Amino acid sequence: MIFRKLPGVSASGMGLRLSQKFVFLLFLSGLVTLCFGALFFLPDSVRLKRIFLSKTESQPVTVGSENDVREHLKKGAKDPEHLRGITSAKGETSTKLKALSRKPSVTNEAKTDKKDAGGEALEDMMLSSSKTESASKDEKVTSSSNQGANTDTSFDYNKFKKCLLKPPLGIEHGKPSDPQTLQRREKVKEMMKFAWDNYKSFAWGKNELRPLTRNGHIGNMFGGLRGASIVDSLDTLYIMGLMDEYNDAKEWVETSLDLNSNGEASLFEVNIRYVGGLLSAYYLTGEEVRFINVYYSPPCRNNIGTSWSWGWASAGSSILAEFGTLHLEFVHLSELSNNGIYTEKVMNIRKLLNKIEKPHGLYPNFLSPVSGNWVQHHVSIGGLGDSFYEYLIKSYLMSDKTDEEAKKMYYSALEAIEANLVQKSPGGLTYMAEWRGGILDHKMGHLACFSGGMVVIGADDGAPEKRQHYLDLAAEITHTCHESYTTKLGPEAFRFDGGAEATATRLSDRYYILRPEVIESYMYMWRLTHDPKYREWGWEAVEALEQHCRVEAGFSGIRDVYAQTVSHDNMQQSFFLSETLKYLYLLFSDDDLLPLEDWVFNTEAHPLPVVRKSCLQG
Repeated sequence: MIFRKLPGVSASGMGLRLSQKFVFLLFLSGLVTLCFGALFFLPDSVRLKRIFLSKTESQPVTVGSENDVREHLKKGAKDPEHLRGITSAKGETSTKLKALSRKPSVTNEAKTDKKDAGGEALEDMMLSSSKTESASKDEKVTSSSNQGANTDTSFDYNKFKKCLLKPPLGIEHGKPSDPQTLQRREKVKEMMKFAWDNYKSFAWGKNELRPLTRNGHIGNMFGGLRGASIVDSLDTLYIMGLMDEYNDAKEWVETSLDLNSNGEASLFEVNIRYVGGLLSAYYLTGEEVRFINVYYSPPCRNNIGTSWSWGWASAGSSILAEFGTLHLEFVHLSELSNNGIYTEKVMNIRKLLNKIEKPHGLYPNFLSPVSGNWVQHHVSIGGLGDSFYEYLIKSYLMSDKTDEEAKKMYYSALEAIEANLVQKSPGGLTYMAEWRGGILDHKMGHLACFSGGMVVIGADDGAPEKRQHYLDLAAEITHTCHESYTTKLGPEAFRFDGGAEATATRLSDRYYILRPEVIESYMYMWRLTHDPKYREWGWEAVEALEQHCRVEAGFSGIRDVYAQTVSHDNMQQSFFLSETLKYLYLLFSDDDLLPLEDWVFNTEAHPLPVVRKSCLQG
């Protein structure tokens, strides 16, 4: 095994005596063994076999990576803060992801290094505590015993469905009674079919479609994995009632999805797209189409992981949005596998974050997995930080409002954000500035525009006297993001200094890559206020997408939202199918389509059900 020496840490500096080294190596060898069966490893239990294992396993496909993630995001990737999934879980040998499939058993009724010597900052995040090791061994023994006794421990899908307060797809699939709203919803459905059909025709099995050149794009963000648009689209197709298209996608997943890969894969992107997409498809349909068994070699010494060595990132640092955007999916891994190790991992991350000192109550974007301390005091509610905050409030909601720790952390963070980051422009616009060691950067990114929706979904669960304040704050942020949509599509980042009001003053910030965050906030604001302006604003976005982004063979991002002559970036992002069009469809649907009482959406807009323990265990 090869260990890469951490920058700035010498062997002598670690101060290990020979005996200590010997003990350390013994410990490390055991740890490596544990890592292969702990981090992201779905154990060999009868429950998982019955839920996810197929009678025949698909043959591995040799895969590689082409192009760079910087090309994947085109111009915007020049600014690292615009990247989604900018770090990776890196294996020194390989990152293997193995998919297992089986036929459905339920009928569809609706059709994170070595430990810093002497350091204790990451003790709360260790995977190799004796308790965990013992538990893992006990689980294996129990699993073996269960197999021998043929004990039925499979997830009870029918009981799960009975725990839902309302049907997932509503009484009439969320069909609105208003003819104009219905017509607009049908237009969004047509856009989805158009985007899907062109992907299928020109990029089938690849990660995204290049609509101008009519070919597929793989990229290296997924470590050579394929089919991101397919997995990302499963639930959107199903929700929209595009059943032929859904069945084509499901068949590809069952027969062709191969997650054996040698390469670096972004933990963030694989989790939110692949794991989230497959979880959502299962919960919506009951069809046990396929699942992910993820084997990560190092890093597994702690739960944060190792960053991908981008030149702009602090050496060895991990990123808040990366290690903080796992909770929703991992809790459901524990629910389905009846194995609490996945929940334990994300809870250990939370324990560390709760324990360490936070400057002015804020969570900086970079943290060292070696020291357990913040690397830089750069705080952003946009790129690098965004979905960490989102997953706090959504963890509370998904727990059927029993996860008090998540609730407390969220409202404490929100209070710090309001005190330090929320600003009012000379023109009266409320925005989220960025914080760099006490100095405000009066810039807000498109990615930060999700926060209107985040604030509004938590408005009812904070202090009662602050409910209206949160509703007003959410509305003000959403209004600001709408104002950035000068041409009905907004830039990647916009500023509030030098006389600028929600305007991209830098050419490098003027692109739009089919992002969903503004529309996401429209959807939540509509659901929780029913102010008709949010549907009107959503329709403006539909018309702009049609006018500026629709090309002959799909939809493409544009390089400059202010330019008179449109220049396309030749990329139909998978999140356009998973998020942008889904949120638009929900915006023009009745509230009983994926009701918020029963469902939370992960940061890729994959709906995951509220976990009602009392019902499931009753």
